[in-house]
Amino acid sequence: MENKKPSLVSSYLGYVIVACLFLIVRYVVDLDFFSGLERYRPFLQKLMLSLSIVTLILLAGKFVDDLIYKRSTSEGDRHNLQSIARLITSVLILIVIIAFLFQNLYAIAVSFGLISLVLGFALQSPITSFIAWLYIVFRRPYKIGDRIQLNGFRGDVVEVNYLDTAILECSGDYLQNDRRSGRIVYFPNSLILKSELINYSGPLVPFIYDETAIQIAYTSDLKFVEECLLEAADLDFKEHYPQLAGEAVGEWSPAVYFRVNTYAWLEAVIMYPVEPMNTTVKRNRIIKGALPLLNSVPEKVQFPEGSMR
Repeated sequence: MENKKPSLVSSYLGYVIVACLFLIVRYVVDLDFFSGLERYRPFLQKLMLSLSIVTLILLAGKFVDDLIYKRSTSEGDRHNLQSIARLITSVLILIVIIAFLFQNLYAIAVSFGLISLVLGFALQSPITSFIAWLYIVFRRPYKIGDRIQLNGFRGDVVEVNYLDTAILECSGDYLQNDRRSGRIVYFPNSLILKSELINYSGPLVPFIYDETAIQIAYTSDLKFVEECLLEAADLDFKEHYPQLAGEAVGEWSPAVYFRVNTYAWLEAVIMYPVEPMNTTVKRNRIIKGALPLLNSVPEKVQFPEGSMR
């Protein structure tokens, strides 16, 4: 920790020194020694003052950025706050530049109005996406790390920019499960204003509920089947989430129900809590844990076989 302090202080000190140098130049050119620059003196003074203010704004932006990085524990919150801070920094610098280029407020207002009118027509889609970014930041329908589904896209959010969002795709064209496909999908933020959004990181964090169905015959002992499925789900939960095992009886307890299958077999369905990114792995573990229990007493459980399936 002691090695990091000098570098951090020196990075701030560099901004302060540069800002002071600009201010010194601003007042030095006012000396009689530089009387030959009388014609350019107002321009140089205004330029040095503007550069000094820009440097101080950058210093404040860096300080806020470092503060957010240290104080924010959530990656999604950190990213959103840093994006807002950098946007404010850019806007303040832009105001200083405009004030330097124009001599009076009337010219600034007229120019800004004309530019806004032209850009409003030419950049409708980017402006809509930027407004959607503000909605994402303040309403927080999703953040970095969440698994979402939007307009046919499904994946884990890895980046939320001013105009678009990047997700690591899951399922997709090549996979039929919830595993990551390895592809990155970019979509404009404006989609969230006109499409249905599903966020898998809901109020039951860190879990959602999933289910797995096993076909059995009508003559099976349904009570025994239910006990086997519940035992497999409970053992799996206690093994992989020992810190939450006490809550499994209440909030995270699995459940079993039965339904009629299209092919005239019964389906025993086990519903259980699972992390959104591990649905396939959890399903495999449940099946591997339940089948030995079901097969241990074959006279109580009959499965579809051969042409009868």
